[in-house]
Amino acid sequence: QVQLVESGGGLVQAGGSLKLSCAASGLTFSSYTMGWFRQGPGKEREFVAAIPSSGSNIGYADSVKGRFTISRDDAKNTVYLQMNSLKPDDTAVYYCAAREVVYGALFSTRTSWYEYWGQGTQVTVSS
Repeated sequence: QVQLVESGGGLVQAGGSLKLSCAASGLTFSSYTMGWFRQGPGKEREFVAAIPSSGSNIGYADSVKGRFTISRDDAKNTVYLQMNSLKPDDTAVYYCAAREVVYGALFSTRTSWYEYWGQGTQVTVSS
């Protein structure tokens, strides 16, 4: 069965950095668009970033553009989210998501588009 396991969350001061990882198993990782979402306290889950299987046509939410970088290592079946210049508003549970895309460098900002989800990792940014 498909498993997505996030790691790398924690407590960091505003202005600091964290790197999240999502290790995937049970799927042909190189055929999947991978995404990161987050859900803050009392908020809906929102799109953060996504990277198609080709590694091109990467997408970011406006709120993280220029601060966060998504990348993937198909040899390790892992997707990463490098988060710099963190702000208290970035505090949330961060989730990894996956969807198989056979053709095209596609991604979506909608949670319903993704097939598989991880359990999440907590990121807390103190002011």
